[in-house]
Amino acid sequence: VLVRLESGMALPPQVCAQLCRRPCYCPWVPPRCPRGSPLVLDGCGCCKICARRLGEPCDFLHVCDQSQGLVCDYSAAPAGTGATCNFEDSEEGCEVNGRVYRDGEVFQPSCKLQCRCLDGGFTCVPLCQEDVRLPTPDCPYPRRVEVPGKCCPEWICEARDQYLPRDAGAVSPLLPYPCQEWSTEWSTCSATCGVGFSTRVSNQNRYCRLETQRRLCMARPCPPLLAASLAVS
Repeated sequence: VLVRLESGMALPPQVCAQLCRRPCYCPWVPPRCPRGSPLVLDGCGCCKICARRLGEPCDFLHVCDQSQGLVCDYSAAPAGTGATCNFEDSEEGCEVNGRVYRDGEVFQPSCKLQCRCLDGGFTCVPLCQEDVRLPTPDCPYPRRVEVPGKCCPEWICEARDQYLPRDAGAVSPLLPYPCQEWSTEWSTCSATCGVGFSTRVSNQNRYCRLETQRRLCMARPCPPLLAASLAVS
């Protein structure tokens, strides 16, 4: 009787007998799996192991996470790279925070973002408004703050003595009067990983005029698998 692997390949009985010894000898304590990797039985149905995730190496004993639709793909094995976990029928997907999403699936990695898996990568749109509140007579020093119990930050009006601008009495060579500097806080980075940009409104310039300023930012580096997918797309 031939034993079939996840990818449809078959192993002869003598190979299975060598790999699957009876009785089973398993560790007393099950392994601690990384986030997104459940405990499953190995290919022999003997000991509990951590299921392999998308792009991770696999074989007959080290099985892939079938709950995510993954199979052990041996198509690249002849090239010497070994088998890896992939979607069945070469279906595209993406992995975010240890969880695999199918192509076209919409998900929320946080309350501030809504993302969609597309062609091995993902795109996100903010769920919080990125509005800018300019100073007014009744609110000369607006500031955006995180509110406990709420996902999106909100604007508040601070008292003047609590928000003293830096170098408030500095006089620009081009201005005959002191420029009282003012600026909003920098917005969240436009990219969840890799290089993006953040914006703010400020009058810290030679003309003391309100303008939108940008700067580069990086929340965290992109995982190697995601970086490769984005480069291909």
